[in-house]
Amino acid sequence: MNKFYFSLWFFWLVRVVLCTLFIAAFISGVATLFIYVRQGMLTLDDEVLAALYDIWHFWFVVSLNIALLIALFRSVKYLFNRCYGGYVLKLKVCQKEANTAFIETIGYGDLVKVWRRWFMLLIWLVAAEIVLAVILNYLLSSSVTLFDWFSIYTLYLFIAVAAYFSFVFLSARCKVVKVVKC
Repeated sequence: MNKFYFSLWFFWLVRVVLCTLFIAAFISGVATLFIYVRQGMLTLDDEVLAALYDIWHFWFVVSLNIALLIALFRSVKYLFNRCYGGYVLKLKVCQKEANTAFIETIGYGDLVKVWRRWFMLLIWLVAAEIVLAVILNYLLSSSVTLFDWFSIYTLYLFIAVAAYFSFVFLSARCKVVKVVKC
């Protein structure tokens, strides 16, 4: 089972990172192009290119957070119906029925309830990690402020670590998700 959860987490993490970077680059590219066109499409010399890069970089950092939420939602669809280490996550048709009919072709509409439960589980796990990190920082560091170490990148790291444990707890937390041998 450990191989299954690690493989599931690893491929999920790669998908989320690549999807987040692609979406953020696309959003920042559109914003940069919009600003460039609104400013009259100046000739591309070194100053204009440097300014366009600065604009792109600003919007990339801003859109990275929005892109992460989009990537988190999109990534849940690809957790299901893929065999890792002899097991697969399956999504049941209905949790109230006694039969174990599974959805073979999963759409985003099928995932709203699962995503909400998984996302809340992820939030709670990240919050627990942050509390633990603050306690450890307070006990082991002589720093006066508790959150000097905290940045958006450490939050991304906490999300990545919490995601592994959220996959372990997902089938117990959400009754329509089952781990089945493949």
